[in-house]
Amino acid sequence: MRILVTAGPTREYIDDVRFISNPSSGRMGYLVAAEASRRGHDVHLLSGPVCLESPEGVRLSPFESVDDLYELCAGCLEETDCIVMAAAVGDWKPAARASGKRRKSDLLTLELVGTRDVLASLAPAKGGRVFVGFAMEVETPVENALRKAVVKSMDFIVVNGPASFGAEKAVFTFVFPDGRTKVLGEVRKAHLAGLILDEAEALFRGRVGD
Repeated sequence: MRILVTAGPTREYIDDVRFISNPSSGRMGYLVAAEASRRGHDVHLLSGPVCLESPEGVRLSPFESVDDLYELCAGCLEETDCIVMAAAVGDWKPAARASGKRRKSDLLTLELVGTRDVLASLAPAKGGRVFVGFAMEVETPVENALRKAVVKSMDFIVVNGPASFGAEKAVFTFVFPDGRTKVLGEVRKAHLAGLILDEAEALFRGRVGD
């Protein structure tokens, strides 16, 4: 398969030196990319700002903002069989970016607007591609993930909680758009990468034939 993996946080700038982001380390996406490459897939990794080395045999493209990420995904979609959206995509950005550096003494009221929903934006062009997403949920996680899977035409969503940020292992569940769930419990992210690819490969084989 030709697999596109996204990893790491997004940054939305308030001025030229300050930004809104999140604690994502990018580790999950990098592990998926490394395992996919080890299995012989053609892997393109889109990475937010992280402190990780690119996996061997993987093509790497950097991004910062949500719009940067969308443009890269849209540009790669034609040559992609499967997307694993492991990036921690921010939901909000400043309504306007100030030039230069805001003075600390300035009274600042920050107006935020919603960012683009990358997977929902790509869904109309999905075709027979496999779409895998992640959802960080706190309340009613399965119900929220199921709604997202249906709305965004996802093949399955990997659900986790805030405790997974930067952790080596965490509690995960796969949620499918038909309502099925696969409760994995607490697993290491390195092992989870393989489980994600097992599901994606099975879905792809079912669409193109063995």
